[in-house]
Amino acid sequence: MSNRSTITEFLLLAFADTRELQLLHFALLLGIYLAALLGNGLILSAVACHHHLHTPMYFFLLNLALLDVGSISTTLPKAMANALWDTRAISYQGCAAQVFFFLFFIAAEYSILTVMAYDRYIAICKPLHYGSLLGSRACAQMAAAAWGSGFLNAVLHTATTFSLPLCHDNAVDQFFCEIPHILKLSCSDSYLREVGAVLFSIALAFGCFVFIVLSYVQIFRAVLRMPSEQGRHKAFSTCLPHLAVISLFVSTGIFSYLKPPSISSPSLDLVVSFLYLVVPPAVNPLIYSMRNQELKNAVRKTVSIHVS
Repeated sequence: MSNRSTITEFLLLAFADTRELQLLHFALLLGIYLAALLGNGLILSAVACHHHLHTPMYFFLLNLALLDVGSISTTLPKAMANALWDTRAISYQGCAAQVFFFLFFIAAEYSILTVMAYDRYIAICKPLHYGSLLGSRACAQMAAAAWGSGFLNAVLHTATTFSLPLCHDNAVDQFFCEIPHILKLSCSDSYLREVGAVLFSIALAFGCFVFIVLSYVQIFRAVLRMPSEQGRHKAFSTCLPHLAVISLFVSTGIFSYLKPPSISSPSLDLVVSFLYLVVPPAVNPLIYSMRNQELKNAVRKTVSIHVS
C-alpha cells in the first residue's frame, strides 16, 4: 500500500478467534451497552422531569450522561457487529468518523468533569456566591465551552491524522480506530505533527487535572472544618461520586496512553482501552446514584412512573 488512496478499509482487532467466544463477547458487550443506555437514560429522565433537580450540579450531570451515551455508542455498536458477523473490517470513512466522535465525546466529557469540580468548589467553599457565579447563563456558557472544546479537539486530531499517507498495513491493533495505532501505519515523518498535537492536548488535560486536584484540596479543607456532621455527610455525598468518576476516567486513560512500550501488547491494549472507554459510561450512573439520595429518589420515581 503506497498511500492513503489505496486504503479503503481498516481491519480492527478481534476479541476472539473462535465463533463461540465471539458470540460470548457479543452478548457481554450488548449487556454492558444496554446497561449504560438504561443507567444514563434514567439520569437524563430524572433530571429533565423533576424540577427540584434543575440546579447547576444536575445540569452538568445531565451533560455528562449525554456524553457517556455518545462515547460508548461511538465504538461499542461496531465492535458488537463485528463480533456477531465474524468480521474485522471498518471502512476508511467509518474509521475517520469513529476517531472524530470518540475524540469529541472524550474531550468534552473531560471538560465537563473539570467544570463539575468548579461547581462543587463554589458550592462548598463559596456558597454565598453560588447563585451569582453559577447562574443559568453561566452554566449554559460553560457547558457550551466544554462541548465546543471537544469539537475543536476532534477536528484538529482527525484532520491531522487522516491527512497522513498510510502505507505499512491496514490492520489496527485495537477493537476501534484509535490515533496511536493509526499513526503506526504512517510511512511519513509528517506523523510528528500529530504527535505534537497530542502532546499539546495532553498539556491542556494536565492543566485541567491540576485544577481539579487543587479544587478538591480546597473542598476537603472546607468540609473538614464544618461543625455539623450532617453537613459534612451531605458535602461528601455530592463530592465523592464526582471524585470517583474522575479517578476512574483519568487513571485508565493515563495508563492506556502513557504505559511503557515494554509492557505493551495487543491484548493488554484491548483490556485497558475497554476499561477507560466502556466501563466509565456504564458505571457512572451507579456511582452517582449510590450516595446521592436526592438523585436516587428521583430515579426511583421516574421508574415507577414509566412502569405504571
